[in-house]
Amino acid sequence: MDNIRNFSIIAHIDHGKSTLADRLLQITGVVGDHEFRDQMLDTMDIERERGITIKSQSVALPYRASDGKDYVLNLIDTPGHADFSYEVSRALVACEGALLVIDAAQGVQAQTLANFYMALELDLEVIPVINKIDLPSADVDRVKAQIEKDLGLDSDHALAISAKEGTGIEEVLEAVVNRIPHPKGDPNAPLKALIFDSHWDPYRGTIVHLRLFDGKLKPGEVIKFWSNNATYKVEEIGSFLIERKPRKELNAGQVGYMIAGIKTVSDTRIGDTVTLEDRPCKEALKGFKLVKPVVFSSFYPISSDDYEELAVALEKLKLNDASLTFEKDHSTALGHGFRCGFLGLLHLEIVQERLEREFNLSLILTAPSVQYVLVLKDGTETIIDNPAKYPDPVYIQSAKEPFIRASIILPDQFLGPVISLSIDRRGVQKDMHYLDSSRVELTFDLPLSEVLFDFYDRLKSVSRGYASFDYDFLEYRETELAKVDILVSGEKVDALSMLVHKDRAYQRARRACERLKNEIPRQLFKVAVQGAIGGKIIARETVSALRKDVTAKCYGGDITRKKKLLEKQKEGKKRMKQVGNVVIPQSAFLAVLKTDEDE
Repeated sequence: MDNIRNFSIIAHIDHGKSTLADRLLQITGVVGDHEFRDQMLDTMDIERERGITIKSQSVALPYRASDGKDYVLNLIDTPGHADFSYEVSRALVACEGALLVIDAAQGVQAQTLANFYMALELDLEVIPVINKIDLPSADVDRVKAQIEKDLGLDSDHALAISAKEGTGIEEVLEAVVNRIPHPKGDPNAPLKALIFDSHWDPYRGTIVHLRLFDGKLKPGEVIKFWSNNATYKVEEIGSFLIERKPRKELNAGQVGYMIAGIKTVSDTRIGDTVTLEDRPCKEALKGFKLVKPVVFSSFYPISSDDYEELAVALEKLKLNDASLTFEKDHSTALGHGFRCGFLGLLHLEIVQERLEREFNLSLILTAPSVQYVLVLKDGTETIIDNPAKYPDPVYIQSAKEPFIRASIILPDQFLGPVISLSIDRRGVQKDMHYLDSSRVELTFDLPLSEVLFDFYDRLKSVSRGYASFDYDFLEYRETELAKVDILVSGEKVDALSMLVHKDRAYQRARRACERLKNEIPRQLFKVAVQGAIGGKIIARETVSALRKDVTAKCYGGDITRKKKLLEKQKEGKKRMKQVGNVVIPQSAFLAVLKTDEDE
């Protein structure tokens, strides 16, 4: 155990976490030059294109230190976005230390602080690493001052490196060996292991990623999951060296994988405790919780023939992503589809992109919404995330919506516009303090529904990209909720219904009506596009009628001839309006669901 080090790399988005992992893989010889490619641990195309880690990976790095001893350094990579903060916290529980990567040009950002506090709560040894010192705009002294002031760490121990050029990587490995403590645990105690991740293999089923705290694990033993009491027989165990390498046993302190014929990824819950059925441990590891979706949207195939393909595609994605939830949904306007739940907006975007790319599906999404808690007049509570299930307001006593505690770090020159934006989104300012002479940390309580819509895009616009944003779920608070229906020619279009705060209802209804007016093709009669709350119309746009010139064939003669034809046309239009159907094109749905920044 003395020669094992379990560590993680944590950072704000785009501070060079994956590039540092690449250099560590190369310098320890895990990956040869001919096999190497950039972002080695990022296996999905989307991860490479966006430069973010979505699915974390683990790898064991063999390293001979300057003291001549051979060490095994278990790198447990973590996702890099606030949506996946629970996965990050479980990965950190599996470690004794963390490398906190900070961009030499951008300095300490919102997620740097959030991840640092998470590591601090778990009592990890944190090694600050200042990356990108090769950039012309790099200011190492300024970042060191931030490390001292914002994080309270000794900046003399911070490592200055360039992961891109490979500068200072040896010092990072030596720091991992010398400064991160070795794991502790009793190999003879009953098995106690943490599930910190899992992924799907089409031939072997679920591959469970484990960190052993006590005991041993061998193939053939029967294990039990603490949260659901499910039992499985272990088929294979081993460690990660990019490829899986089977072993005869795993001991306390080690990190590895387990294959036990588990049919679905959702059976293995991240943060759960694994023990032996015949010799269980006394108590589970602390901190386990079931991850619940917070953002909901309905997916409909553009062609109704693709419904079965969409169902199969979602089942396959669910195998790799246990946090995705879905159930059947139906809309009179869009046909059959699925109501899906996600961890956040980024998670929604990734699932949509994977469905379109990997399964060649063309989809329409309804506007993302959150879960509201409704207290009915008979005292019962109900949770709804779908406008279609919103009950009659007569039966509702009160409604609650989810709030988040948002942390925004920004240069003080953008303070005014960012505070205005947050207050405009019904935010309540909780705190504001200067991190140094030019950077401010703002803390706001914001409704999650307002953040979903286009808050992040607007924040980047008003701060010219300099503001960084991180959030934690806070609680449910009382709100005044309204269901806005969109009517076209007096008919409700259920796919465009939305649940919004009463103060926002007019604005959102007006916007939807304007977008629809531009997209619905003109008919031979006027088409009314209306936004309504219950029976009250709050916004209206009119698609003007196409004019057919029925008097074109009249030349000369009395004016009454023309009047007679126009009267006849007027009667026809009146009749047509009563029986005419307006077909809403797919582009209209997409236009309404776009944010202002997408245009």
